[in-house]
Amino acid sequence: MLRVAFSALLVLISVSAFAQAPQLPTPTDVKPASITSEDIPYPYPTSLFPVTEYWQDLRMAYMDVSPQGTPNGHTVVLLHGNNFAGFYWGGPIDALRKEGFRVVVPDQIGYGRSSKALIPYNFHDMARNTADLLRSLKITKVMVIGHSMGGMAAARFASQYPDLVERLVLYNPIGVLDGRFNGRPQEKVDDVYQRVLNSTYQDVATSIRRYVAHDPSKWNAEFEKYTRYRYAWTLSADWPHYAKVQVMIGQMLSQDPVINDWSHIKAPTLLFGGAEDMLAGSAKIFQERMKVIADSIPGGNGKVLLIPGLGHVPHLEAPEKTYPPLIAFLKEGVGKK
Repeated sequence: MLRVAFSALLVLISVSAFAQAPQLPTPTDVKPASITSEDIPYPYPTSLFPVTEYWQDLRMAYMDVSPQGTPNGHTVVLLHGNNFAGFYWGGPIDALRKEGFRVVVPDQIGYGRSSKALIPYNFHDMARNTADLLRSLKITKVMVIGHSMGGMAAARFASQYPDLVERLVLYNPIGVLDGRFNGRPQEKVDDVYQRVLNSTYQDVATSIRRYVAHDPSKWNAEFEKYTRYRYAWTLSADWPHYAKVQVMIGQMLSQDPVINDWSHIKAPTLLFGGAEDMLAGSAKIFQERMKVIADSIPGGNGKVLLIPGLGHVPHLEAPEKTYPPLIAFLKEGVGKK
């Protein structure tokens, strides 16, 4: 077991591939970075959407990217994972817009360039904020791709707003098991906060390296880049505040499971991603749970497509293997309204 001071979760995980892995040295050239990601390059310009939550005036950042060439009349919403924000979606955005899709990419509250509020985070709020953003853009139908934590948010969005969702992709989702019953009582928030507050580069790197636990040689410059981004936040004078935000988000991940949402999804749904994802405990468990989720989608609307040899973030690991089957599923719905 490795105790991982992972920004939001700080959970015990079993990843034998890293049990003996040497620690990465702490880089000396990383400077403190803004917790609202102004100094992280985004692939396209961001805008701000006003949100009021828990008596606070907040802002939700998003990218709204036009199709390249002839529009196909459909919009894809990309929902990011917990260790990321909109900034890691550049490759998928480009692949989708080349096929004529408009692409909308929100940073959920608590992430990226959006407000870092001390609020009780939950997937209902994420779903509602996303729906409100789409209405403000006068978008009435979307195809949704939710990666990792975004897969949990996408399940909640699709179950709460079925009339908005044409197609759904749960892309290497987490939350495939109900973490409330894993045999470990939930830890005291104050204790978790102290560990998050004291996160080191090695802690951050270990949390990201889980994504290539199936094959540590797959670690590449992209994974390293996002590790450096996250580490830079820990050097900021605002890190004590952001550490509290991330602990509260961690509460959401454990206390707001989406396992009961799957049976309320009405859209055609693809359970998609890297077959060797280890975050559920093993690749075998992940593969079994993806089939369970697909079978839970009513009306035979769920199907599984997993890419052998890839882990938790296939578009960073092997985009050339990831985009064709993903786009093929979405294009099955092009022309259908």
